[in-house]
Amino acid sequence: MIAPLRSGEPVVVKVALGARAYDIVIGRGLLASLGARIAALRSGAKVAIVTDEFVGQRYVPAVETSLRSAGIQYVTEVLPRGESTKSFAMLERVCEFLVASGIERGDLVVALGGGVIGDLVGFAAACVRRGVDYIQVPTTLVAQVDSSIGGKTAINSRYGKNLIGAFHQPVLVAADTSVLDSLPRRVRANGYAEVVKYGLLGDAAFYYWLEDHWQDVVEGGPACEQAIATSCRMKAAIVARDERESGERALLNLGHTFGHAVEAATGFSDRLFHGEAVAIGMALAFSFSARRGLIAPEESERVIRHLAKTGLPTSLFDIIGERPSVDQLMDLIAQDKKVKRGKLTFILVRGIGSAFIAPDVDQAEIKAFLAEKLSER
Repeated sequence: MIAPLRSGEPVVVKVALGARAYDIVIGRGLLASLGARIAALRSGAKVAIVTDEFVGQRYVPAVETSLRSAGIQYVTEVLPRGESTKSFAMLERVCEFLVASGIERGDLVVALGGGVIGDLVGFAAACVRRGVDYIQVPTTLVAQVDSSIGGKTAINSRYGKNLIGAFHQPVLVAADTSVLDSLPRRVRANGYAEVVKYGLLGDAAFYYWLEDHWQDVVEGGPACEQAIATSCRMKAAIVARDERESGERALLNLGHTFGHAVEAATGFSDRLFHGEAVAIGMALAFSFSARRGLIAPEESERVIRHLAKTGLPTSLFDIIGERPSVDQLMDLIAQDKKVKRGKLTFILVRGIGSAFIAPDVDQAEIKAFLAEKLSER
């Protein structure tokens, strides 16, 4: 486990992708130095900041001040807040804004916000002029440990989450951990789901550490910064080995096949945040693995109890409002990006820290499992 970040200089995690390599910089107060970092990275570049209303009110003034101090010309676009922003309409709006603003291939786009903004703006950057470089400035825990890293960009479809997009790596990720201080607890717990995922899929020691330090992570103490750096190192290493998700990178989708289906079924709304959907998905993945005899039931129950202790939902009955039906979930699971020629692929586990890719999972088995889960109460 690395030393806490509060006591020293920012931690830099390298994403080793050859000519597309970039740094993830993690530390407090990075917004103030963003202009200097951009000037050093791309001298003379014009910058387009794209953010949402919530983040814009809080952090755009600091970013703009930093850019002015570095002598950087910039334009700013503020979008509506929420998952519904990851849409064709908003993609068109951002693309047209970048073109109208004269953003060229040698310029930079800054995605300032959570996962929604990062995914949407990264995709727009991939589209405009067949590819403009961009920087991720993630402002939520989910974005800092997961969505800002690895170049997955996308918008949602009526058929599911992130079904329309492209791989387009950023040239820098600047994760200012001080912006997490003002987040509501539900939003911080939402991000914790993506943190604990790393321990569950491939680092049992990290998971056991989180069992002891989860409260400090969720509340934004020094352990949070340790957890962010550990998560980023793990994702960076996996992305470097499998950039296009042709193999190992699929493990990062632990909980996501179930989770994305549940998230889509609830309309990508505040009824269920992304991390909350992933938490339900991980609980289902562990429970399904136990049902298959891959993991001891007690170990599965240990993980589910831990997720619940942090305030995350772990059951389909924890969803606010009407629960999705089995048929609805099965239709959405069939749209998962890991489906190959109609065959379902799930990320299952043989133990804590031991996830694996399970291809050709029988649809009837999944349907029976979900029906069982929906009949437990």
